[in-house]
Amino acid sequence: MTDELKGCTAVVTGAGSGFGAALVDRFREAGMKIAALDIDGSAAQQVADRVGAQGGEAMGLRVDVADAGAVQAAAATVADRFGNCSILCANVGVQQFGPLERLTEQEWRWVLDVNVMGTIHTVQSFLPLIRRSKGLKRILVTSSSAALTPGIRMGAYTASKYAVTGYAETLRMELAEEGIGVSIAFPAGMATRHLESSALARPREMGEMEIRRDDIDAMMKSRGMTSSDHVATAEHAARNILPDLLANERYIVTHGAYRAQLEETFDALLKAHDRGQDGPSPGT
Repeated sequence: MTDELKGCTAVVTGAGSGFGAALVDRFREAGMKIAALDIDGSAAQQVADRVGAQGGEAMGLRVDVADAGAVQAAAATVADRFGNCSILCANVGVQQFGPLERLTEQEWRWVLDVNVMGTIHTVQSFLPLIRRSKGLKRILVTSSSAALTPGIRMGAYTASKYAVTGYAETLRMELAEEGIGVSIAFPAGMATRHLESSALARPREMGEMEIRRDDIDAMMKSRGMTSSDHVATAEHAARNILPDLLANERYIVTHGAYRAQLEETFDALLKAHDRGQDGPSPGT
């Protein structure tokens, strides 16, 4: 089915580095045109230039996904340049570490505006172009393994990814009849510029981001994470994205060994469900 994608367009937000840049590489290998979007415009253009140097066709745009108007303008630019969008990757995620009691209202609003509203802005702005396109149509929404195995000291990020997961679940159901597939990616830790890019994206008026080693260590310990089984390169994390998208898989777990935690969580949910069935039927 990758032959079907040749000449089609993939739009990737957060494409300037890390997982987004790795997604770009997978789509370029499939012969797709690329629209690389990132709040770091120079990084987005560097990714686009790399695609061009490898014989592909790409454009780089600076876009702040928290700004609905900016995303709408980007969608119009992509439509003018390429005329279609077959794969849309709503791949955003700024990080803010710290215990819940230490997070400020500004920090909460920033994380939610970028991670949640940024995802919504991206989908709503590009969905009309996807609908007008021919052939295969897919949307990838980047959640996080934190939405499956939450830990301490990253509450704002985790809450945002729970919200993104719920949004994507509903989006998948609502678009199914149109033949537009929606998949949810759950990446674990990656050796990327994620913390650096989060710090650079932080609004200046909020002051410099404070990253404490003890917050990161506490988070990893609470989630049972080790570098060997939870942290991978972005290229490794993106290795199966394209075939899973083509298959319209509901969930894409990119990497990370946490099956035991998943089983524990869902076992607790099933037991709670069964306890809720005890007693008389409703209305009796």
